[in-house]
Amino acid sequence: MATNVYENPLITRYTSREMAHIFSSDVKFSTWRRLWIALAEAEQELGLPITDEQIAEMKEHITDINYEEAKKREKEVRHDVMAHVYAFGLLCPKARPIIHLGATSAYVGDNTDIIVMREGLILLRDKLVGLLYRLSRFALEYRDLPTLGFTHFQAAQLTTVGKRASLWMQDFYYDYLEVSRLIGELPMLGVKGTTGTQASFVDLFDGDMDKVKALDRLVVNKMGFEKAVPLSGQTYTRKLDYTVLAALSGIGQSVHKMTNDIRLLQHLKEVEEPFEKNQIGSSAMAYKRNPMRSERAASLARYAINLAQNPAFTESAQWFERTLDDSANRRLCIPESFMACDAILDICTNISTGLVVHDKVIRQRIMSEIPFMATENILMEAVKRGGDRQELHEKIRQLSMEAGSRVKDEGLNNDLLERIAKDPSFGLSLEDVQKLMDPADYIGRSAQQTEEFVSDYLEPVFEEHRDVLDRVVELYV
Repeated sequence: MATNVYENPLITRYTSREMAHIFSSDVKFSTWRRLWIALAEAEQELGLPITDEQIAEMKEHITDINYEEAKKREKEVRHDVMAHVYAFGLLCPKARPIIHLGATSAYVGDNTDIIVMREGLILLRDKLVGLLYRLSRFALEYRDLPTLGFTHFQAAQLTTVGKRASLWMQDFYYDYLEVSRLIGELPMLGVKGTTGTQASFVDLFDGDMDKVKALDRLVVNKMGFEKAVPLSGQTYTRKLDYTVLAALSGIGQSVHKMTNDIRLLQHLKEVEEPFEKNQIGSSAMAYKRNPMRSERAASLARYAINLAQNPAFTESAQWFERTLDDSANRRLCIPESFMACDAILDICTNISTGLVVHDKVIRQRIMSEIPFMATENILMEAVKRGGDRQELHEKIRQLSMEAGSRVKDEGLNNDLLERIAKDPSFGLSLEDVQKLMDPADYIGRSAQQTEEFVSDYLEPVFEEHRDVLDRVVELYV
């Protein structure tokens, strides 16, 4: 490991080996070679004088990339694609005359980018499914455990621990749908030529337009895709890059929401992320249990969210049929967006496997607030016993303000129930009022909503992707 130059922490600390491999030089340049082979095969099938021997020679050298030769050549010609055409030709002297025949640089560059992005999306889809499965087990286990709801981070009506987790799941489910859509619909550039007109291929096939159309279709199918973009300049529209990174930004948004909630819950001591036996929470405060995994995920999620701006600006600034100011930017933002999303999904899966719920703290907080929430039920019970709703509503409002002041200004317990029981207008004893304090009576359909979401929406996903449900995620740090 070199320690005297900058290393990208996305690779050294966060992303998985699988995602780092997808965006590796080996994958990139072996894909270039597979694309050159697909082009040669398709051109041969459509009648160009390309021999089986030439194609066989190319297939023998897909993965043995002669990097040093390519590097030396690129320094001379200042063109990465032509440097690799040259290097491939050194290994395939018989095929050298037909390598890259009729194509422009974007043929290998853009098509490889799409192929690699789809592979990255497949890995992210599988990790989304694994995360959803872990969260669903947690949500079902706690589907009927009442907890205080918060709006504006102020006490609100009750929900359940599982229902809250189902809100996280729903966000990830929508991410899953979008990533799955892109996997199925993402088109290749195909074989379009220097300005997208396919003129070089029209010339190669002596003006046979049908063969040029067939060439485009054949190459795309050989690379495992259903379709190419219908139109292009030299490159595919960079709007595709934005569409993909927008989906990845969506994953970042979902992760940020979930991990922010966990950080707040850990502050409340209600739910905590896993904390290992020898983990240190603070270098100074030995007692601390910081939510460092959630904080790391939120930090990387912000990075993924912001990276989507790059292809947005790139798409808007493309001139006519192409300009090269997209190249350096895309080399950075596309791989890093995938690696950031890969890392945050692993972190969230790791967290979800070991979330700790402190039910006694949760109940204590509920019981300190539930008297305020139960006032409507108390009011209805008092009216049943002959009380005047308008009069009692005003009394409850006044008593609630008094009890609230006692809690906030004097630091004392909430005595609203005692105040109501002492007021003869309500006709209720303290025992009558306390019977209306069961938290389970205030969670509505939380448990049923959680069960229905898992069974109706997630179980079909789990059934389709059984092989990725039980992934174990070990974090590097």
